[in-house]
Amino acid sequence: MLLSLVVPVYQEEKNIPEFLRRLRPILEDLTADYEIIFSLDPSRDRTEDVILEHRAADERIKLLKFSRRFGQPMATLAGLQYSSGDAVVVMDVDLQDPPELLREMLAKWREGYDVVLPQRRARTGEPWIKRAVAATGYKVINKIADVRIPPNTGDFRLMARRVVTEVVRLKESHGFLRGMVAVVGFKQAIIPFDRPARFAGATNYNRWVGSLRIGFNGIFCFSTYALSLSTWLGFVVSGFSFLLMAIYLFYKLMGWSILWGNPTLVILVSFLGGIQLISVGILGEYIGRIYEEVRARPKYIVDRAEGFRRPPPA
Repeated sequence: MLLSLVVPVYQEEKNIPEFLRRLRPILEDLTADYEIIFSLDPSRDRTEDVILEHRAADERIKLLKFSRRFGQPMATLAGLQYSSGDAVVVMDVDLQDPPELLREMLAKWREGYDVVLPQRRARTGEPWIKRAVAATGYKVINKIADVRIPPNTGDFRLMARRVVTEVVRLKESHGFLRGMVAVVGFKQAIIPFDRPARFAGATNYNRWVGSLRIGFNGIFCFSTYALSLSTWLGFVVSGFSFLLMAIYLFYKLMGWSILWGNPTLVILVSFLGGIQLISVGILGEYIGRIYEEVRARPKYIVDRAEGFRRPPPA
């Protein structure tokens, strides 16, 4: 049984040694046949050198370095495509994804589950506003999306080889792994855990922009609800306009003076303009994603691949 670990990294030189120190004894207990794939966005620190130093001592440590920074989702997908394991685990290097959970995850896989999802009970070190935004985002996505994404789960997960094959075969350009795995389906198990704080340093990925991008991908890539909402807003505003017109007509026929003046007009014009801009923005989100899919640019470009006997299938 070959176990693959896919670890996206960007400027993580301080975390890699401790990550490997905690991870390797656990892997040795589980199986001697494993590979650790570091998917590296080019970094300004010594992340690449640290990985290669550890690789010199253990050839089961492998490196994918990209030609430029493609972002964590694409680094993860590249690692999945290059992996060879019967089971593949995606995890972060900052030890917020505890390596000790691998034992329980692998046990669930051996029971017959194709996807094993650690679910966060607590999120140590995260501000309350981020926890609130995350909780709201999951509720919104699960309310309107065509697939269900278990709340408080990240990219940390174990996937059977057939799940990885189908995820790679989707060829979607947004890289929203949680949604793609939900689309693929198969038998899933959930393991609750308390997420610790980062071992060292601060995250190098933009926390707020990244969270918003992930949220938007969950809404726009897996549901057309926003388009329907835009349509219903149009009907509501049109109905309000007809109602207002009827009120004006009634006042005119009754010979009553109309008290509403410029403030009313300003409010109405601003309201209608806001609705129009929201609708155009929703259309833009969908059109932009259609453009990305049709353009079909490579999701990543590998500059250096260390430890791989052959390139992955196209």
